[in-house]
Amino acid sequence: MKFGTKISNDLYNEWRPFYLDYNGLKRDIKARTTSHGWNAKDEREFTAMLEKELDKIHGFQKEKVGTSELSRRIRDAENSVQKLVTETREEGESSPQPSPVEEETQQRQSYPQDGGSDDELSDDEDEESLDALEERFHELEEEVATLVADVHDLALYAKLNLTGFMKILKKHDKQTDMTLKPTFIQDYLEKRPFYKYNWDALIVKLSKLYDLVRTRGHPVQGDSSAGGSQSAFIRQTTKYWVHPDNLVPLKLAILRHLPVLVFDANKEFEPSDAAITSIYFDNEELDLYLGRLEKTEGAEAIRLRWYGGMGVKTIFVERKTHREDWTGEKSVKARFPLKEHLVNPFLRGEYTVDEDFQQLVVKGKKTQQEVDAMIQLANQVQYAVLTRKLRPVMRSFYNRTAFQLPGDARVRISLDTELSLIREDNWSGRQRAGDNWRRTDIGIDHPFDQVHAEDKELFKYGVLEVKLQTHVGQQPPTWVTDLVQSHLVEAVPKFSKFIHGCATLLPSRVDLVPFWLPQMETDILKPDTGYLTVIERPTHSAFKSGSERPSPSTSSSIDTTPYAEPVSEGEEDDMELTPARDEGKRTGLDVAEANAAVEYRNKMLKEQGQLNTTSQAGEQETAKVGSSRALENKPQALSINPLAPSSAFDETLKKRLNKAKADDRQQDSSPSSSSNGADEGPGLNSSPPDEDRIISRDFAAPVGKLIAVPVRIEPKVYFAAERTFLKWINVAVTIGSIATTLLNFIPPEDTRGLISAALFTLAALLAIAYSGGIFVFRTLKIRQRSAEGLYYDKYGPTVLCFALFLALATNIGLRVSQMAKEGEV
Repeated sequence: MKFGTKISNDLYNEWRPFYLDYNGLKRDIKARTTSHGWNAKDEREFTAMLEKELDKIHGFQKEKVGTSELSRRIRDAENSVQKLVTETREEGESSPQPSPVEEETQQRQSYPQDGGSDDELSDDEDEESLDALEERFHELEEEVATLVADVHDLALYAKLNLTGFMKILKKHDKQTDMTLKPTFIQDYLEKRPFYKYNWDALIVKLSKLYDLVRTRGHPVQGDSSAGGSQSAFIRQTTKYWVHPDNLVPLKLAILRHLPVLVFDANKEFEPSDAAITSIYFDNEELDLYLGRLEKTEGAEAIRLRWYGGMGVKTIFVERKTHREDWTGEKSVKARFPLKEHLVNPFLRGEYTVDEDFQQLVVKGKKTQQEVDAMIQLANQVQYAVLTRKLRPVMRSFYNRTAFQLPGDARVRISLDTELSLIREDNWSGRQRAGDNWRRTDIGIDHPFDQVHAEDKELFKYGVLEVKLQTHVGQQPPTWVTDLVQSHLVEAVPKFSKFIHGCATLLPSRVDLVPFWLPQMETDILKPDTGYLTVIERPTHSAFKSGSERPSPSTSSSIDTTPYAEPVSEGEEDDMELTPARDEGKRTGLDVAEANAAVEYRNKMLKEQGQLNTTSQAGEQETAKVGSSRALENKPQALSINPLAPSSAFDETLKKRLNKAKADDRQQDSSPSSSSNGADEGPGLNSSPPDEDRIISRDFAAPVGKLIAVPVRIEPKVYFAAERTFLKWINVAVTIGSIATTLLNFIPPEDTRGLISAALFTLAALLAIAYSGGIFVFRTLKIRQRSAEGLYYDKYGPTVLCFALFLALATNIGLRVSQMAKEGEV
């Protein structure tokens, strides 16, 4: 789809005058370049047009999200909610719950002798009061939903306009042979950065407001870490990549179900509150990297983490340990706090935490058992740092938005944005961290312009992590399943910031790379399949206020004249090929021949099923159902070259129509996915029932690198190798027993018997050597997690069978010749 059409379709109709006039600018370029050569006057006038458009867009967004409209509406909604919550509480206090005696008395008087009583009137008034409060809450809920939709549309507004500026500047530079894009970005866009607005503060406010209205003034209270002590539950963690265009829609979609987790509700949100920085440790051989990459049993990751800016005094020392499933243990993450000025002495072994941690027991902040576990962890981490010569290697920085109900750990979702990976090591002849445990020349100032380009990796996607804690046999919430199956996310299981940072920043030291690295150049932005409705404007409030997003039919009624986007030179190949009005001129045929060809084509289309009628019916079905299933069943327009000969056109049309019919028959014969979905609950990793997924296998690792594919090695694999070894030893012992029997029970002068015993002894020794060698070989392969040559050996058993056959044949031959010689005598 051309961008001129896209911006016309995706814009919010009420804000149409405030969008970039992309089509007008495009027409201006075409008009100037076709009428005359582009000159300096044209350049000045076009730049002035761009600047005017930029001022319009920047001013509109500033008015919306600044101290004006949007902030005022949020503030008014907050005041209305607080006022309504106060009224609800007063209503509840004014009508306390009756005692059992009073309740019994009320029941006795519940059947009046007269036609009515004051009690009945009071009950009716209470019900009317409650209904009125509920109605007001509903209106506020619709207002908040409208605010959410406005924030979503403003984020889309900034994205569309920025894309429009980039495309029109690129088109200008291409059509006019004059370079404007770098200058305009530096001198104009950077001074009016409407596209750099941070939506997190608004999203936090909307989350509080949404949660307060949804819970009718009684938000869930509790500890965010609660729920971890339950038994008989299953933890499931999955990671996803999120395209930058989908970050704001994803956040707004999640906060409809989960509030943003705020640890200090009394504090105004600041950008530094979302910042998380970690320093990962490793040695020059990258042992920890390889262990985490290959998922070896007991693999560790050691990092130092802090929350907020560089002035934070509390540093958390964390250790993540990987456990295989067969061990019966779970992978764990443990940590303990440390003061910032004590980190360097701790890493050098000059300071131990024993005395300071014991003070926590004296002060009553921790139990002795908790302190003992922390001391043990600290001693193990310190020992590993000193003995394995671990040093700071890499820093990860990101801004995290966490979603969770306080006191409920069943669903925890975190979204990390602006992920930056920065080298901290002193290798390659450059001092980065020096003798300190972290660099001091950077803080949380993303994108870290002061760092050399080769020392940082700015990850271009957001990282979504979904943690589910469900009881055995319980399915995850439906909205979570819909979310992770939508077009907003791309599943990347086992993604690790530490692994990705080492693989990209240390290419000369890394031979194995993760499986997702070759896929980084693949665009993960997917079209909206309609599987998940992200943002909806309330119907009633939108109808009243006139702010409803117009449907395609509505917008078409407003603007009945279809817009034909101007096509510049070099764009013809990108257009969909459809018959032109001047087809005769384009094909070089005269009028009669062109009309005959058109008539023949129309006749063929009618005979083959009236495609146009079917296509319109498919579009109506799509508009009615509004799902991805309808989109997939809609007949697609046939892209046929009108310049092709009639015979080629006829053949192409027949092939494609037959293929379309075959596809329709296949879809009709396939079972309905909705019936299957009713029987089986959707899992977190299940794919959408009607989505066609294409698995690409044409990617390859970078030159000189190998893709690491983690292989699970369980104890039964070692036991199987050992059992095979014992079987071969048993065979060797049997053959050796035959040789020993021959040697012990034949007379010394029996040369033939001695030869047979020697051959059987040789076969037994070969069996022993082979069994021992293959056992060592397979054990090494298992430890290396390599399956090459592990399961099949086409030479060893053949050689052993041949040696045993040779011994038996020799023995029989010698005895037969001896019997023949004795018969002759």
